[in-house]
Amino acid sequence: MSRDKHLPLTETVYYILLALLEPAHGYLIMQKVEELSAGQVRMAAGTLYGAVDNLLKQKFIQPAASEDSRRKVYVITDLGREMLRQDYERMRHMIEVTNMQWGKEELLHEKI
Repeated sequence: MSRDKHLPLTETVYYILLALLEPAHGYLIMQKVEELSAGQVRMAAGTLYGAVDNLLKQKFIQPAASEDSRRKVYVITDLGREMLRQDYERMRHMIEVTNMQWGKEELLHEKI
């Protein structure tokens, strides 16, 4: 199976898509990303809106209905969910093979 040209996702994009599993406006997205990443990813507004613009163009997210006309709300699309799932599976595989390799290394060191 060949990898999609959009993968791997950047860490920031991964967290934005994850945050948008529920509709959110810009400031809430920034808060969710920081929370989900345990404070490891913090974005300035310009970074967020540049990423949002690209994600809209790629059709990974779309505008969502909002009761507050002053705030633009976004939500992940089916395509965005699929990209998120594929990148999750890619990272999960990397972790599995790393754990296997480390396990072999630990066994080797125990024998010495």
